[in-house]
Amino acid sequence: MIRPARFSRHLVVASVFWALCALTASAQDIDCAECHEDVSYTSTAHPDVTCQECHTNVTIEHEDADLEPLTDDDSCGECHGGIQRTVGRSAHKGEAGCNDCHGAPHDIHLIEELASAVSPVNQIQNCGACHDDPPELIDGYLAGEHGKALLLSGLVDAPSCSDCHGDHRIMEVDKGRAPTAHQNSPEMCGECHQLLFEDWKNLSAHGLAWQEDQEGPVCVDCHASHEIIDPSTYDARHASAQNCGGCHEDYLTSFRDSFHGKAVHLGLEGGATCADCHTPHKNLPAENPLSSVHADNRLETCANCHDDITPAFATFMPHSDPTDPDDNFAVYIVWVFMTSLLIGVFVFFGVHDLLWLQRGLVGLKRGEFDEERNGGSGQYIQRFRRKNMRMHVVIITTFMLLALTGLPLKFSGAPWAQTLVDVLGGIDSTRFLHRVAAIGTFGYMIVHVLDVFIRAFIKGEKGMFWGPNSMTPQPKDLQDFVGNLKYFLYLGERPKGDRWTYFEKFDYLAVFWGVAIIGLSGLFLWFPGFFTQFLPGWTLNAAHVIHSDEALLATGFIFFFHFFHTHLRPESFPMDLVIFTGRMSLERFKAERPLEYERLVESGELEDYLVEPPNERQIRDAYLFGSIFLVIGIMLAFFIVWALLSH
Repeated sequence: MIRPARFSRHLVVASVFWALCALTASAQDIDCAECHEDVSYTSTAHPDVTCQECHTNVTIEHEDADLEPLTDDDSCGECHGGIQRTVGRSAHKGEAGCNDCHGAPHDIHLIEELASAVSPVNQIQNCGACHDDPPELIDGYLAGEHGKALLLSGLVDAPSCSDCHGDHRIMEVDKGRAPTAHQNSPEMCGECHQLLFEDWKNLSAHGLAWQEDQEGPVCVDCHASHEIIDPSTYDARHASAQNCGGCHEDYLTSFRDSFHGKAVHLGLEGGATCADCHTPHKNLPAENPLSSVHADNRLETCANCHDDITPAFATFMPHSDPTDPDDNFAVYIVWVFMTSLLIGVFVFFGVHDLLWLQRGLVGLKRGEFDEERNGGSGQYIQRFRRKNMRMHVVIITTFMLLALTGLPLKFSGAPWAQTLVDVLGGIDSTRFLHRVAAIGTFGYMIVHVLDVFIRAFIKGEKGMFWGPNSMTPQPKDLQDFVGNLKYFLYLGERPKGDRWTYFEKFDYLAVFWGVAIIGLSGLFLWFPGFFTQFLPGWTLNAAHVIHSDEALLATGFIFFFHFFHTHLRPESFPMDLVIFTGRMSLERFKAERPLEYERLVESGELEDYLVEPPNERQIRDAYLFGSIFLVIGIMLAFFIVWALLSH
């Protein structure tokens, strides 16, 4: 039997309970739409959640009450308290609330829905609303492969912000526990790139160092973090050398000095870069038998690009430093010889021509050259025959084309190199034109040698190799050189010239030497597989040094010294038309080549060489043709100086 007092207490508790239930039911029965008919509710994440479950500050009489604003703790914390505590320990603490990321409260969608504010597609915009500085964060992602895969290809599984940075427990990128931290990033990337991660971790020097907690590059060092570009594209391949060079500075320098480095820099898409030889994710030291550049594997590695690979070819040194005798002594000797030759020629003729210039200017001011420059008698002598002029046109054309296409590769890092290559149609077009000009050069050299052979040994022409009509240096040339020095220094008269002067012979022999040396070395580089069938691989490194330095010697000599000897010296400035018209005024012939003039007079042959003066059309064409090549040559001379000073 229940006592009255206890019964009374039970009755009171029951009454309170039922009153609370009635109150709650009354609140739940509030029809919010009666007042808030303009509010829509489209959330798929909270389909069964009532208004009062989020709007915890609402009372029955709230329409007349001054309500406090809702906080995340008030509205979201009741259900998602654990997540809120996680956010409170993240980089977003106090910076971003639930609705900042998940969108408007009434429009929160399931995260797997594309309409969700945190779906892979939409979170780029939502995160970017705050993380827009620096611009490379979002703009870099949009331009990168991950962004293109997600937004252009529609691959919703492609990485977006939360895949790398996490969702609620986002840490600052440099925090040790952040997945994006330098030491943690390989595992982060490896969640998607599992095969590459395993190769990198176990089969590369970088991955092995990472496992030992040693300092070294990881994924983001080579591929960046946001602006990840396709590694097979030219831009990525070109940038890879710079990336690797951040640690391997010496190898970067030698790579840039190699054909591979120069050609890739100028746009050769198929040119080899670091990863082509060393592999991107299995790069091991050369002494490791598994390394792609180990002596036992190099043949296979080189064969990926070179169809004509030979065992000797595979011993070519791609990172050769010709200035280091310990690298390869034979190549070092070649470099010393070519450098000495280059410096010697430039110093010798630099001093020679500066002395000539000042003496010529003084002579011009004194009127010493007035008679030979004016040619008052109107009589002209035939100095060159038509075949000589045609040959010179071929020489000029092929030489200029070789210079235009070769100097950008020689000075690939110069500010003007890429522009010149682009003007010529790109690196592939430049290489093609260079080889066409090389064939033309071999062609005119063969024709000339055959002509000399036929004249000397078949027709029996005398004086081809000795005498006044020969290009062979002779004792008189040394006498004329000494005499010219005295003339330049106002210590004597100008020496009497003959058919060929010592500097003209040097010009001629320089072409002979140049075609042989630069041509042969060029063939080595053009057909490396053929030559390494019977020569060691270091000969390719030597050929590169010879070809490069001889090219500089040839172009520098022609543009600085030959142009001065013929066109720019005060006696003939602004242009000597003789090689284009084949004719020289009799007054100039007497002044410059009195010995040849006297010999023709004595032999009675002078009349046979007298010709009509060049007509106006011949003079106009000569000036037009000569000016084009003279301007190009002077421009290239300026480019050479610019490149040397900025190197």
